[in-house]
Formats: sequence, C-alpha cells, structure tokens
Amino acid sequence: MRNSCCMVFILTTTFLVSNCEAQLLQARIGDWPWWRGPSANGVAEPGQEAPVEWSATKNVSWKVNIPGRGHASPTVVGGRIFLATADEQVKTQSIVCFDRETGKQLWTRKISEGGFPLRINRQNTHASCTIASDGTRLYASFLHHEVIHVVALDLKGKVVWEREAGKFTPDEYKNGYAASPVLYGKLVIVAGDFDGDAFLAAFDRASGKPAWKVPRPSRINYASPVVAHVSGRDQLLISGCDIVAGYDPATGKQLWKTAATTMATAGTMVWDKDFVFASGGYPGAETICIRADGTSEHVWKNRQKCYEQSMLAHDGHIYAMNDGGILFCWNSATGAELWRERLRGPISASPVLSDGNIYFLNELGTTWVVRATPKQFQLISKNQLDSESFASPTICGGQIFLRVSEQVSGRQRDALYCLENAAGK
Repeated sequence: MRNSCCMVFILTTTFLVSNCEAQLLQARIGDWPWWRGPSANGVAEPGQEAPVEWSATKNVSWKVNIPGRGHASPTVVGGRIFLATADEQVKTQSIVCFDRETGKQLWTRKISEGGFPLRINRQNTHASCTIASDGTRLYASFLHHEVIHVVALDLKGKVVWEREAGKFTPDEYKNGYAASPVLYGKLVIVAGDFDGDAFLAAFDRASGKPAWKVPRPSRINYASPVVAHVSGRDQLLISGCDIVAGYDPATGKQLWKTAATTMATAGTMVWDKDFVFASGGYPGAETICIRADGTSEHVWKNRQKCYEQSMLAHDGHIYAMNDGGILFCWNSATGAELWRERLRGPISASPVLSDGNIYFLNELGTTWVVRATPKQFQLISKNQLDSESFASPTICGGQIFLRVSEQVSGRQRDALYCLENAAGK
C-alpha cells in the first residue's frame, strides 16, 4: 500500500499558487501531475521510500496492459493514473484512466481518429506527449491532420474544450511530434517547433481561449518547454532551433536568447540558481550552462550530447547520461567533471531523483539506481523489466509507475507497472 500521507490529500480539489507574485502551480502531496513531476525538474517529493529493486515478480503491486502504444509518461492525480495512447492500426489517439490502487482501467476517451502523419521516426509514437493536470482538468496535445491540437478534459474523461494550436508540417525531418504541454497561472502552453511557421502558444485553461502566440525559429525541434523561477523571475525555458531562450510565460515575450546547442533537441532544460542547462542533439553535440539573468553568458560547455533525454540538476551538480550510455557528474557552476561511468545506451527516458537516488532507464528496459553524490559513482541496483522502455518513470506516494513494452506475437505491447516495496505483503 502507498504511504498514508498521500491518502489524506486525495480529497483536495484545487492546486495552490506558490505565492502572490509567482504563478507556478504546486502539486498536491502524493501526485505527479505533469511532465518531469511536481517541480518540473525530475525531482520527486522527499520521503518516498520508493523501491530500488524489482523484477517481473518482485515488488510488483500490479501490472496492466495499455491499449495502444505511446511514450507519454504516467500522470498521477489523486487515486487515478492518466496516459496518452494511440492505436496505430485504426489511427486513433486517446486518453486512458486507471485506478491507482488496483490498476483497473476506469475509462478511455477517444480524442481523434485518422489524420496521422504518413511517416514518423520509428522510435517515436503518435502519443509521446505527457498529460498535464491542474487537479481539475487534464490537458493533452496531439498531432493529427497536420495540426497540433490541445484538448482539455475533466477527470471523468469528458471533453471540456479543444483548440488548434497551429499547423505542424515538417518538410525535411518527418519524425513526428513530442513536446508536452506546460501549465502556468491560468494558462496551458504548447510548443510547435518545425521548419515552417513554428510557434509557442498559450491558452486559457478554463475556456481554451487563445492567450498569446509568438513565433519561433523555422527549424525542426522536439523539446518540451518548462517554466522555472530563475534569476528572480519566472521564465519559460526551451532549447533547440540553434538557440537557448527564455520567455515571459504570462505574455510570451522573449526575455533573452543565445546561440547554443544545435538544431534539434528533445530534452527539457534544467536549472540551478541563476544558471540554466541544455543539451543536444542533432546534428551537433553540446551541453551548455548559461547565466539566465539577461546577459546570456556562456558559463561552461562541453561536447557531450543528451539528445532525447533530459538531465538532472541537484545540490550544485548536474547528472546526465549521454546518448552512448555514459553517466556523468559535473559541477553545475564550473562544468568540472567529477566522475563518469559507462553503463549502456541507447537512452530516451529522463532520470528521476527520489530520496537521494537517481533512476536512469535505457531503451532496453534496464533501470540503474545510482546514488546522487559527487564523490564517486555509487550503484545501488540494476533492474530489468520487459524489453523496451522509452517513457520516463513516475515516482510518487512511495510508488513507481513504469510504462514499458514487450514483444507479443511479433508486435510491441505496452504495459503499466506499479512498483512498491514488499508489494503484496
């Protein structure tokens, strides 16, 4: 059973604003309401007591098959789990809801039918964007009929509104769409970076009414934006399109930009004090630290590449596994390499920190649990679950939710695991 503290907060029906100046939403205790977790940085709440060892039978509370395929991570709100998924045979995109306690499927809501891109990257899916929730509604973004659509549902699966964010018709690189929506104040914000009329767009969360829309460089890119409080103000951060940039999330006004990284990145930026960090990608390779106070100073950089996966900033250090499966620890202020360890790639999932342990997943279904310390590489455990893992882990309420897949009769089939210490006892 999950921690009792989570059960107390399930009855809460609203999210809180952190203070009168900021509009960063705060998650309820025990929830994982959007991409990269409560603080949008891959850090779980303290006191999780999440398992560090598991197998197909050990510490498994339940396992359930997911209809369709997708790389979207599990979104957890109260006693429910929400996932975006797509059926490639009948060309539908849907949101599916599971009971957190038992894994029972509670409902499925079809969002679209037909209009799939003729071609996407074989490692992408038609449901790669993680759902965001404000505790009352769900917000999801899907690409179909050459348009990025934003949809809002209530927690019972009823569609509240749906809007077109903008055309998305890549010409040179037809890899599909991947950016997850981000919530800020009364807004839901989506990115549409491609080699056409690229954009960032915001909509009112309650009504779907357009709030603002600003252009982006006409280059293909896959990164999800994130809002962080950096250098004394809230900033919407995104890398890719050969730049790293910060925007005012309330208005879309660009605060600063600097030439950095490369054309295509997919990882979400991280931050520490006045510094922001980005990595990628294609065709170049660069990890960079930038001062986000408006000077856009390049503090340090190296030639390592975290293309699809995000990095993790913690306690003055950056932890990152590059595309080749080498794990690094860098000093966040200087970029000094403190240690490195060769594990195994390829990697697409982003790491999660829980109670001083970092969970790294590769695409082959392997999870390494590593102690977050700059002193030396310290392996806690190595775990294997099914044959493929692209979605990032969700860790909340003492539970780990993993979306993985395995070969069944020659086809990949998605499954959702709930992992808990001493599950079933």
